[in-house]
Amino acid sequence: MGMSLTHRARRLALAAALALALSSGVGVPAAAQQGPQPGAAGSPRVEARAALLVDAETGQVLWSHNPDEPVPPASLAKVLALDLVFHELKAGRLSLDQEVTVSEAAWRLSVQAGRGGPSAMFLGLGEQVKVVDLIRGVAVASGNDAATALAEAVAGSEEAFVQRMNQHAREIGMTHSRFANSHGLPGGEQFVTARDMATLALHVLRETPEMLEYTREKYLRWKNFAPQPNYNGLVFRDDRVDGLKTGHTAEAGFHLVATAREGDRRLVAVVLGAGSNEQRLQEAEALLNFGFEGFVREAVSFGDGGSRLLPVYKGKGRSVEVVPAVEPVVVIPKEMSGRLKVEERLDDPLVAPLPKGAPVGMLIIKGPDGTELRRVALVTASEVPRGGFIRVMFDSLRLLLKNLFG
Repeated sequence: MGMSLTHRARRLALAAALALALSSGVGVPAAAQQGPQPGAAGSPRVEARAALLVDAETGQVLWSHNPDEPVPPASLAKVLALDLVFHELKAGRLSLDQEVTVSEAAWRLSVQAGRGGPSAMFLGLGEQVKVVDLIRGVAVASGNDAATALAEAVAGSEEAFVQRMNQHAREIGMTHSRFANSHGLPGGEQFVTARDMATLALHVLRETPEMLEYTREKYLRWKNFAPQPNYNGLVFRDDRVDGLKTGHTAEAGFHLVATAREGDRRLVAVVLGAGSNEQRLQEAEALLNFGFEGFVREAVSFGDGGSRLLPVYKGKGRSVEVVPAVEPVVVIPKEMSGRLKVEERLDDPLVAPLPKGAPVGMLIIKGPDGTELRRVALVTASEVPRGGFIRVMFDSLRLLLKNLFG
């Protein structure tokens, strides 16, 4: 028996959502890589274990070095932890003014910091602290105690929160990462890659960009303590930078995931396993400068004014407007400007019913040498309901003749 119209419409709607996700640059695919690589003329010098430079709008990789090498996450784990917290805030299961009771586990991390141990915002045992202050404690001061307190507030326990972290990581495309706790301190099996951290950063920029309101803050001012400076030193010396997070342990080295905006462009630079704090800052800034100075954003055209009318069979209407799911732009080296090629692949025939946003083709953007740079889904701009009995019968005959004679 054939598929019901309702079931077919649902499948098309799901396909439309997937097409939009793919067109939006979800994840950082290896095939997206372009531009000069390490050792090429004009390429930045990076000595860290792994590094990656990604355009935030398109997801294109502009430069990479060992992007899939597993490295201990250190405090970069807190980016994923904060992302989960912001998802809870959006869902209404958590509020910024909600007070959290500091547990013994969180307090002990504060005590360790007071004895010269890992970073903390110095929470007191049993203290009531607002979620918004804990977020600042993680985003600015990289507080391990604050991360633990948030994990317990969201999931009830550190263990349950870690399960959610790993599930969330898989869901957003971090396919080569694993987390053992909410803060990234050594203990258990945990690792990330530069590509996965870029994927997480892109997810944050799309889904929880309010995190940047906190990661851009230069100091944590908490109670009567001396202000704690942001561990991400780039927020002090580069006005373009507004996030995201540093990380450091003896095993991991010095990490930094930095994002910066200049004009209508935003970049994400990932540096993992640098030898010092200053090295990670210099190399991340060098990558950002390389991306902003050496590349340009360029749009390609589609149809007449950005759309095209295509014929539809068995619908109430005889045609449907088709548009790119997202703006068809790429980021390319300056010397490639004005030399892009475009290939259109359109489905034929289109048969109603078609929901708004149904994928009906692909716009493939290529470089001057034919190298594929990006794919953008082509989707319907409006819904096309199923036509009446006569229209369906007539178009069924037309389709039969089309299949027989072309």
